Amino acid sequence: MEKVDLEFSLQPVPKGHRNGFWKILAVMLGFTFFSASMWSGGTLGNGLSFTSFIWIVLTGNLILGIYTGALAYIAAKTGLSTHLLTRYAFGEKGSYLSSLLLGITQVGWFGVGVAMFAVPVQKATGLNVYLLIFISGILMTITAIYGIKALAILGVVAVPSIAILGSYSVLEATEKAGGFQGLMEYQPLEAMGVATALTICIGSFISGGTLTPDFARFAKTPRSGVVSTVIAFFLGNSLMFLFGAVGAIVYGKSDISDVMFLQGLIIPAIIVLGLNIWTTNENALYASSLGFANITKISKKKIVIFNGLVGTVAAMWLYNNFVEFLTLLGSILPSIGAIILADYFLLNRGKYKKFEAMKFKNVNWIAIIAWIIGVAAANLIPGIPPINGLIGTAVVYIILMKLVSKRVNNEQLQELKGELMNDY
Repeated sequence: MEKVDLEFSLQPVPKGHRNGFWKILAVMLGFTFFSASMWSGGTLGNGLSFTSFIWIVLTGNLILGIYTGALAYIAAKTGLSTHLLTRYAFGEKGSYLSSLLLGITQVGWFGVGVAMFAVPVQKATGLNVYLLIFISGILMTITAIYGIKALAILGVVAVPSIAILGSYSVLEATEKAGGFQGLMEYQPLEAMGVATALTICIGSFISGGTLTPDFARFAKTPRSGVVSTVIAFFLGNSLMFLFGAVGAIVYGKSDISDVMFLQGLIIPAIIVLGLNIWTTNENALYASSLGFANITKISKKKIVIFNGLVGTVAAMWLYNNFVEFLTLLGSILPSIGAIILADYFLLNRGKYKKFEAMKFKNVNWIAIIAWIIGVAAANLIPGIPPINGLIGTAVVYIILMKLVSKRVNNEQLQELKGELMNDY
């Protein structure tokens, strides 16, 4: 009897295997409860007045929520992962490039995340750092093997734990700062510009947000997929920024677990740090396995084990050498999401032909060219790079696709005229 792939790595998720709103919300909140968002929040906290910080975070995460919510809608409507959706715009083999970049980036961040847990815990407890890396990496890999069900269960446990313990710590820090009034009176030594602040806020998680379809495809309805995603990126991510900002203002530390260590809350700090990284790492490993499954057609579970082992073994090396490279790599990923959105909503009017009935091109070079130009726009045009990249990619893709479509139609018309003349 043939085994059924319950993660549906290479096909749409059937309606009978979809999850309700609360499970999807738990998964998406677990995804957005990310230490890097706290670091970004700390950077904003040090460069903005508290009032400006609130407006920047709400605006930036609203933009993130709209971007990821639109991707969630497509995923819930089609039941397809990011990697399978890219086949429509990039072609079957063209999608391998985006899957490779997404997969490598997520495996890299998994390794960095394992070390991000092990290093502070080693400093607090004196345990061997490599033992901590081995144990945490193996545990995170094991849970990722069980796919979306494990992501939902872990989210249900982790999200309230992080929110409650983190909020308690922030209240303690706020009291030390002179209460809420003290925070509102805070002024940075060097003010940060609005464009820079929005770039940090949006750019901190837009690359991860591009993988939203990998999880939202399990939503029972497009509405539940969109609402759960927008809540996670608008409210959940904003909470992480708030934790980071308050910690940076009061203690000079952006990560809530570092703040808790300073407050003497060692056990809660380890719990929050572990759960925070575990939820994000499990999502990263899950998403990377879908990307490599799209390329290799190997079972997702086997790829999860392989990727988890690679990330665990290379954790310290990645942590010490590759954070900047992974950040750079991540900056080229949002253009993939821009092409998916433009292709689905504008060129195909919100309706894709069924995946099973599609005969995909090998490579759509227009999508590759638009992607490259979009990345260049993000890095070279003044303004807010993530927004420039999204808009630039979408505009170039639509224009080039329209021009090619018009040329093809003209050529077909000329051929038809020639055939009619010959017949005459």
